[in-house]
Amino acid sequence: MSKPQDSKSIVLFEDVPVRRIWVEQEEKWYFAIVDIIKILTDSKDPQGYIKDMRRRDSVLSQGWGQIATPLLVETRGGKQKVNCANVQGVLRIIQSIPSKKAEPFKQWLAKVGYERLQETVDPERALNRARKNWKELGRSEKWIEQRMRGQETRNKLTDYWQTHGVNEQPEYAQLTNIIHKEWSGLSVGEHKKLKKLKQENLRDNMTEAELIFTALAEFSTRQIANHNRSEGFVENAQSAKRGGKISAHARQQLEQESGEKVVSAENFLPPISLSSALKKSKNAKKLNSRNRK
Repeated sequence: MSKPQDSKSIVLFEDVPVRRIWVEQEEKWYFAIVDIIKILTDSKDPQGYIKDMRRRDSVLSQGWGQIATPLLVETRGGKQKVNCANVQGVLRIIQSIPSKKAEPFKQWLAKVGYERLQETVDPERALNRARKNWKELGRSEKWIEQRMRGQETRNKLTDYWQTHGVNEQPEYAQLTNIIHKEWSGLSVGEHKKLKKLKQENLRDNMTEAELIFTALAEFSTRQIANHNRSEGFVENAQSAKRGGKISAHARQQLEQESGEKVVSAENFLPPISLSSALKKSKNAKKLNSRNRK
């Protein structure tokens, strides 16, 4: 089910409003395509521009049904179905726009693509990129180390699943949810809701304690699954419940001894609005430009 997010149904892009809508099942924002086109092309007839763009780009036109999703959006005539796209779809559309305003996005996509190709040859680059991103977001060295150790534990568990009859989608997510529910008392979705997260990564918003107990639950699950030689979803689900319970017992004991809850509503979401962030970014760029002169 998709639903407008009240005042958050409008987001500023280059100081111009863009309508958006949150799709709960996918946990993704969708943006009104016509608004994006209007901004990047300055077209007085964005609907006509979209038709011309699809005529020019036959591949885009063929995949339009996977990119454009009709969703109820506020218009001058009330709520009406408007073609919307998620971030991936928006970036694909931008590739077909021959505009100076679209050029920085194309250059960014090329840069990201090149970096990912480098990371396939040298995986350490990906680790360094993640560490750098977390530092820039203000995470402590201690938190970063715990996050990376937890990811290593997670990777070893999914490696086991991959070679023991578990289908990546949707069974990885189902098993992860079983583990999480067992150790924390909340499903992944409920934990994200507690932290007021939407498409943000739950683990990137966990406290150090939550990361530790998540890692313990997943480590225990892999050890049990390996010992029992668990095969397929059903047997691995049983191992997941047992692994999660081990972490739950440790969590309960710590909470009893410390008097503090492990599962927390704390998150790392930025305290400022998107519009304020855009203005801050622009002001910073202007300041840097002046300093270089």
